[in-house]
Amino acid sequence: MRRRIGMTGIGQILFIQGGGAGAHDEWDDKLFDSLRRELGDGYEVRYPRMPDEDDPSYARWSAAIRREIATLADGAVVAGHSVGATILINALAERPPERKLRAIVLIAAPFVGPGGWLSDEFERPYDLGARLPHGVPVHVFHGLQDETAPPSHADLYAAAIPQAQVHLLPGRDHQLNDDLSELARVIKIDTRRPVAQD
Repeated sequence: MRRRIGMTGIGQILFIQGGGAGAHDEWDDKLFDSLRRELGDGYEVRYPRMPDEDDPSYARWSAAIRREIATLADGAVVAGHSVGATILINALAERPPERKLRAIVLIAAPFVGPGGWLSDEFERPYDLGARLPHGVPVHVFHGLQDETAPPSHADLYAAAIPQAQVHLLPGRDHQLNDDLSELARVIKIDTRRPVAQD
């Protein structure tokens, strides 16, 4: 199932869900609804279902994410929540996207590598920031009450992606209390800037 809102010319957002049983329909759908509501008219928010959500695999999810990005127009914003954000950022670093992106947004993203989570499937490249599309803003949103991926993970992303802007949100949990209003404000600013042309 693919949920999207009609586009009237301003921007496309690809929102990648987190992992876990029921994440698409029972958890992250509230984030999708918040983002769609806060952005308002003029934005198309895509929310594809990732394969085997209860057992996220880097190989399966990164392939699905690349397919989704290939359907976007130049100038789209890509965002991911939780493990979806972790896979998204690593997939973008592993292989440049086919489209020119306007912004990359990580929401409550677990950091894979030293100081963060361990993974047998993939390891964050040492030069993560340098491997991302040049000139594309990167935003890291993290709740200070996140008990799933501690706020220290946002600091690890800041060190690995020097160009990232980190937004730490007091009183917010791993689901950011189902409120993406701050993220929507940042997207509205970024979608009014020119697309990086490298």
